[in-house]
Amino acid sequence: MPEIAEVETVRNTLKKQILHKRIKNVKILYDKIIESNKNNFKLDLVNDCFIDIKRRGKWLIFELNNHYLLSHLRMEGKFFLKNEADPIERHEHIIIVFDDRTDLRYHDTRKFGRMNLIKKDELFTNEAIRKQGFEPGEEELTADYLLDKFKNKRLAIKTLLLDQTIISGLGNIYANEVLFAAHINPFKIGSKITKKEAENIVNAADKIIKRAMELGGTTIKSYTSSLGVTGKFQNELMVHKRENEECKICQTLIKNEKINGRSTYYCPICQK
Repeated sequence: MPEIAEVETVRNTLKKQILHKRIKNVKILYDKIIESNKNNFKLDLVNDCFIDIKRRGKWLIFELNNHYLLSHLRMEGKFFLKNEADPIERHEHIIIVFDDRTDLRYHDTRKFGRMNLIKKDELFTNEAIRKQGFEPGEEELTADYLLDKFKNKRLAIKTLLLDQTIISGLGNIYANEVLFAAHINPFKIGSKITKKEAENIVNAADKIIKRAMELGGTTIKSYTSSLGVTGKFQNELMVHKRENEECKICQTLIKNEKINGRSTYYCPICQK
């Protein structure tokens, strides 16, 4: 699943390729991806253009003159820029046609991705955006903030790091990596997290996400080359997808166990 670093990479790449191109047509081949009014979706996009692309957590926010197009890639969503004449492939569900005869095509094997076209003044009242927590690197993401969010939680800390209303943008990969860097066992109950551990989470998340963004994200099964971009952070992973490999710190074998249905990789010694 594309997480904050991968979505940021997609955002930066798209900004170089599609801004200020006039939209001349929109083809909707699978309309369940669109959460807003399907008829207005096409009418409001045609003859407009993208003037900027923002991001909040895992949400891409395409800015038009009068609207925002919100896009969440979910498990396997990808964008491709193609020539209008190129054949439409099986899993290309939404196609935005520009007047320079290029297409922005949304490709999603599982069809889990979502798009929502909203008016400009609705962005911060939109439920999906409004509920996002603070992102790694933001000043508001502090140890005290996390302790307040965790204080009554009986869930495992790994599950809490995946809660987008607490920290926006972390997914399974980076939650695993942050907990390793913070020396916290992923099964530890949220209400038992100490202030020092909360500080470690804040610092680790900031450092890891910055580095992942520098390297274009992590390219594994669910996030592969899109728009000519392939991430390199997978070369720096400490625990994720390293089951039964030696820990790079203590040489203990990395474990993989399920927490709330999510594969959780950790070192039983470094993360006692």
